[in-house]
Amino acid sequence: MPLQRATDGETVMTQFEMHACEALGLLKFDFLGLINLTILADAVELIRRHRGVEIDVDRLPLDDTKTFELLSTGETTGIFQLEGSGMRRYVKDLRPTELRDLAAMVALFRPGPMANIPAYIRRKHGDEKVTYLHPSLEPALRDTYGIFVYQEDIMAAAIAMADYTGPEADNLCYAIRKKNASVLREHEAKFKAGAKKKGIPPAVVDQVFAAFEPFARYGFNKAHATCYGLIAYQTAYLKANYPVEFMTAVFNGFRERSEKVAAVVAECRRLGIEVRPPDVQRSASLFEVEIDPDGTRAIRFGLAAVKNVGESAVDSLVAARSAEDGGPFLSLDDLCRRVDPQRINKRVVESLIKVNALVSLGSMATLLDRLDSAMDTAARHHRDVAAGQSTMFDLFAVPMATEGGTTDGGLDGSGTDAGRGEISRRERLRWEKELLGLYLTEHPLGDIADQLPDYVTAYTGDLAEESDQSRVTLGGIIQSTRRVITRAGSTMLVVQLEDLQGSLEVVVFPKVFTDTVNAWTEDSVVLVSGRVDHRDEEAKLLCETVTAWDDAQRMGPGAFATERDRMLRARGPRNGSPSASIANQPLRTNGSGTPPAEPVARPRGAEPAPADTEEAAVPRGAVPIPAVAEGAAGSLWISFGPDLPAETLLDAIESVTAIVKQRPGALPVVLAVPVAGATRQVRLPQATAWDEELEAVLRREIPVELTVERRPGAGVGAVSSAP
Repeated sequence: MPLQRATDGETVMTQFEMHACEALGLLKFDFLGLINLTILADAVELIRRHRGVEIDVDRLPLDDTKTFELLSTGETTGIFQLEGSGMRRYVKDLRPTELRDLAAMVALFRPGPMANIPAYIRRKHGDEKVTYLHPSLEPALRDTYGIFVYQEDIMAAAIAMADYTGPEADNLCYAIRKKNASVLREHEAKFKAGAKKKGIPPAVVDQVFAAFEPFARYGFNKAHATCYGLIAYQTAYLKANYPVEFMTAVFNGFRERSEKVAAVVAECRRLGIEVRPPDVQRSASLFEVEIDPDGTRAIRFGLAAVKNVGESAVDSLVAARSAEDGGPFLSLDDLCRRVDPQRINKRVVESLIKVNALVSLGSMATLLDRLDSAMDTAARHHRDVAAGQSTMFDLFAVPMATEGGTTDGGLDGSGTDAGRGEISRRERLRWEKELLGLYLTEHPLGDIADQLPDYVTAYTGDLAEESDQSRVTLGGIIQSTRRVITRAGSTMLVVQLEDLQGSLEVVVFPKVFTDTVNAWTEDSVVLVSGRVDHRDEEAKLLCETVTAWDDAQRMGPGAFATERDRMLRARGPRNGSPSASIANQPLRTNGSGTPPAEPVARPRGAEPAPADTEEAAVPRGAVPIPAVAEGAAGSLWISFGPDLPAETLLDAIESVTAIVKQRPGALPVVLAVPVAGATRQVRLPQATAWDEELEAVLRREIPVELTVERRPGAGVGAVSSAP
């Protein structure tokens, strides 16, 4: 068996893919490492430590009202298997009342039986009559309201309707899962023959066998689904009853993923849980529960979650703070002298200063100004100690802090450097976002929060209530931008815009992007006008004009509105809209509401454009597929998202392979698969033919995070080949 090391340099893996290994007679085990089990264990320990309550998650009451009330709200951040937007919607509609509801939902939310979810929900709530394709199926399907949910349901149907033995029914399930066409044909004939002997009408038999077919795209066995449903319930129970401890454990479980930490911070705000910033005097390596004298519980940000600060550096800080002769750090010099210089360098201390974790030792500006001096002094101290020489610190001990300030020279009683300006708020927030991955203490739009209502007509939180294709103006900060090449070869832009109420996706079609290309700079504050689009689950804004905030301020609210409407009229009405102006009034008018008579400045890069007729032809949800002539050299790349469960990923790969086999051609297919923390590129042995439907088929049949790209070029480069 040929072996190789994975991209992490440590994991040993076979060079053959799983089917080839099975064909050689090797036995394959799937070991699932679920971070949620670690989160559960950490939460239980935090509850024991801070509340004195011993919890055994395997002995929880399975009828807890608070737990099912929480699940019915759809607010499932941090809850195993139930966090995705689609699952949130279904769980909210389902309003689960028992564990088997969760097991069924986990099993139904798979590529195979997913289409049965609406019927399951309707039948549970009595909105649809429970029926069975044949009376013999009632004993097996009674708990699932007559709907095929688990692999065992197929086995029970085969035994009840066609006199299959248990092993034969298991072989039928295996043939369905593996999409073995020849074996399936044999089982179909056997099933129909057995049902005929029992006098079951052929039409009913055909219906039942057709109900088996979706499971070829993946279906859970009942034991697996029940285990997953139980873990979902356990995480929901702890969140409902011990939210601070549970959310602290969730933070620690995902501390290395800034986007996940940001989502958990947002959930804590929704729950009313304070998340306090990192502090060298109080923070540990991980996130911790912090209890005030009045009993208020909060979460303290962990130092290890700060970029450039590793656990080794934090261990040194905590050790110095908790040593017998330690205690709180009294100054920047004191901190640099007491920590291990081999583990804490200038970059570490600078990062901690920039996230205000040293706020107790002085102002951010002063600490940054004194950092080089403090590091040099500490280095001399450590060299002298290593040489066995006494230092001034040794002779006079640690200097005591003066009343109202610190001992750092040059600081006044407030801990600031007299005459030195402070770091700007925008710079502080930029550092916070860069080093923590999120805005924790405040929002970058806070300075203009009282001015925005004069310029905008809506916030992101309002768009769900806006009618489709209505025109609005939003104001926000550009979080990120992503260029997309349409099939016509034009460039468009997808922008993530954040305002005071949340964030949303702004789609900038090619014509508008050409006119406004210089306006889309990350971290810029802009006013975007366009149409609300409700075709997807989340509302989007289709951009028509964009104006830099500084330009809009120079104009004033009235002149900005006049110029904005003029530019919209220049674009002309679309989609049958009778007017090209913003019908909505600003959220706050400027005095009498009459625009001031002042010169109008044109926003940067936003020259009037003729009516844009080509945008309607741009495919919605376009993916980065460069325009390549049919037959030209190139390859089709299919990339899977991170953090997919092993069985889901394997099933998705099998589904891709099956779809590719059905469309033979000359275009090589490369899979980008997340393996052991890295991405491995594997070329399928089958090539495919590109057509307009292939992308849609892949996205429809494989409901996991997926990117489909058609890349030009002479080949696929250096990738592994699947046998």
